[in-house]
Amino acid sequence: MEETLRGLVTLGLGGLLILLRLDAETFGAAEYDEVVDGHRPPLRRRLAWYLLGIGLILTVLLIHPAPAEVLGLGFGDRAAAIVGGFVYGAVGTGQALLYAWVRYRRIRFPEIASYPTALVNSLLTAFIDEATFRGIILGLLLATGLEPWVAVVIQALLYTLATRTGAPGRVPYMLVLSLGIGLVGGWLTVVTGSIGAAFIGHTITRFAVFLTTGHAGQVSHSGTEVEEVLKRRLTPDGWRVIGGRDPREAAPRDR
Repeated sequence: MEETLRGLVTLGLGGLLILLRLDAETFGAAEYDEVVDGHRPPLRRRLAWYLLGIGLILTVLLIHPAPAEVLGLGFGDRAAAIVGGFVYGAVGTGQALLYAWVRYRRIRFPEIASYPTALVNSLLTAFIDEATFRGIILGLLLATGLEPWVAVVIQALLYTLATRTGAPGRVPYMLVLSLGIGLVGGWLTVVTGSIGAAFIGHTITRFAVFLTTGHAGQVSHSGTEVEEVLKRRLTPDGWRVIGGRDPREAAPRDR
């Protein structure tokens, strides 16, 4: 009876974590840690999102009878997790570089001053995402007796919906990336027995996307970046504007 009750409370906390992920835009965290109209979301709101997520996950660790064995919130196979995580991160970095080249024809490095906050955002977002979806949600699905591949697909779809990357006006790249993170992270969690590999790979991938595109996750459509808009307004290279006479020539001469 007690274990059943703890499991139900864990399910409720998992539901709250999904709602928190859905509301990341309000807090300006995760993919929404972006500069809008020259201003970054308030630090207090972003910290509130991180602290709420970490607090709910810690509560699950205290309440669930076997968080490491059932939910993957432990160390699992450490060697496999480290190797798998860095291989995942290398692939994630490669796709970020490829996307930046196809989209911008260059690596669109962000301002150096933004690196520390972006790294913190990548770390904490990856931890909350992996503990929620590849840990709690995937673990509860597997506990019902579902086939591992079915459970992995379900949690990946839930994760993709929670990130809202498929909303109207969003770039399809982020939708595909979110689904890929969910599937690869879920598979690694099943194989290694913990979220460690998924967390390492997710963090590297998310930070690589930031370094190559200059965005935490709100990649813009072609032609809408600031420099692209400005370029359309400027005279093309090699062209010269032909205007009227020099104002000095138009001025009357002293007689």
